[in-house]
Amino acid sequence: MKIAQTIILCIMTSVMTTAYAADMLDYLTDAEGKYNGPTVEEKIAEMDTDNNGFADVYEVRAYLIKKHGEGYQQAVLARWEANANPNSCGATSFADELVANK
Repeated sequence: MKIAQTIILCIMTSVMTTAYAADMLDYLTDAEGKYNGPTVEEKIAEMDTDNNGFADVYEVRAYLIKKHGEGYQQAVLARWEANANPNSCGATSFADELVANK
């Protein structure tokens, strides 16, 4: 009996996922099937607050927090930002090899 329930659950999940994917595809494409969502360039420009042509770690973090709220992926974003800090090279895994080779 448990196997039948598991099979039914898997089938229902795959049907719902397929339906969701089709709805999302309809939302992101026009009548001709071409993507009409924001481009990568548009998203980067939206994050690029200092208008230097790229979104650095700090700008991306601020954008994600603004969009999703203060607690959004806090540990990941804090680690990402710490590794981007030029004074924190000791915290990165590749830095150990560079220091050891000196």
